[in-house]
Amino acid sequence: MADWFDAVVEKELSQLAESGLLRRRPVVRPIDAVHVEIDGRVCVNFCSNNYLGLTHHPRVVAGLRAGAEKFGAGAGASGLISGFSPQHAATEAAIALWKSTEAAVLLPSGYQANLAAVQTLAALGRSREGRPRGGGARFLIDKLAHASLLDAVRGCDAPWRVFPHNNMGKLGRLLEQADEEQIQVVVTESIFSMDGDEADLAGLDQLKRGRPFVLLLDEAHASGVYGRAGAGLAAERGLGEMADVSVVTFSKAAGCVGGAICGKGNFCRAVLNFGRAYVYSTSIPAAMAASIEAAIGVMRDEPGRQDRVRELSRRFRAGLRGKGREVAEGDSPIVPIIVGSESAAMEMSERLLDRQLLVGAVRPPTVARGTSRLRVTLSCEHREEEIARLGDALVVGQFEC
Repeated sequence: MADWFDAVVEKELSQLAESGLLRRRPVVRPIDAVHVEIDGRVCVNFCSNNYLGLTHHPRVVAGLRAGAEKFGAGAGASGLISGFSPQHAATEAAIALWKSTEAAVLLPSGYQANLAAVQTLAALGRSREGRPRGGGARFLIDKLAHASLLDAVRGCDAPWRVFPHNNMGKLGRLLEQADEEQIQVVVTESIFSMDGDEADLAGLDQLKRGRPFVLLLDEAHASGVYGRAGAGLAAERGLGEMADVSVVTFSKAAGCVGGAICGKGNFCRAVLNFGRAYVYSTSIPAAMAASIEAAIGVMRDEPGRQDRVRELSRRFRAGLRGKGREVAEGDSPIVPIIVGSESAAMEMSERLLDRQLLVGAVRPPTVARGTSRLRVTLSCEHREEEIARLGDALVVGQFEC
């Protein structure tokens, strides 16, 4: 690398460090689902998305091991070449059955799944057959939707608008003002990744009855935690059919890695042709596909995991409010504690680590300026005394922020 360019990079990194926004990777050794080792100290992990503790579940690990022994370590090619094995086909069928959709397409990550879904919708909007009288597609996206959705929409060469978080009034006006020749695509999450709050699914359903649109629903943080067998928040609310396209990731509650696009058979076939993030990517390893199928089986057979993590969340939130912390009601495993400044969030995170409690500090650009936070995430594997320790450490007045 040229010296002048390295100097440019160093300057940018220095500016991030001065503003408290430089990101680094700690070396973290997993011990089990909720305990890790950092610098020789065993810590309780409160910043993982491992909501159901399945990263270390014997059935999930056994599925991965058996898949690797049968199919090897990697897929070796894209799914359209030679990377689509019998295990991939079986896992996609299991995902579709789990999500009550006609079909599913498995991808290496949730990020790629969102990208491929948006790329496919945009391509269908551009096609002569896929649009009413030639108006193309327009994307309407919730302001707090995940970065992968925002990146996908921004890069798809189609018009798009952002509506205020969960503001059905504004979304309704955008729909009313839309060109009737355009396909309107509403993009949102069911459980939002940074605030842990719910989308207004009932409001979306009401809007859709009055002005038809395509709904792309990212259920990354709801799948596994809500709905029968963890099918998601839309399924729990009886609105599973409202989502035309749903995305699920397997790196959260399922404890694995990968993502899937779920929907009608025709749309999933379209993904194979228009979803560039799928077409030009090597398939997820068949071994990981096997572990995903095993994880779905665990979610079906052990519903107590879902019940426990939601109950722990309700009790933890109530305990924090009793100690003077302002936290929203709810039962999502994601419990944000807003502290404001980047420096305050980092200081609180470091002081908690001194107590062997690992809690992530989330700063801009992941969240808006002035809303830096501790993002506490709970798992069904956490013990009550561990959660009580964290609650006591977060007593108002203990930290100056």
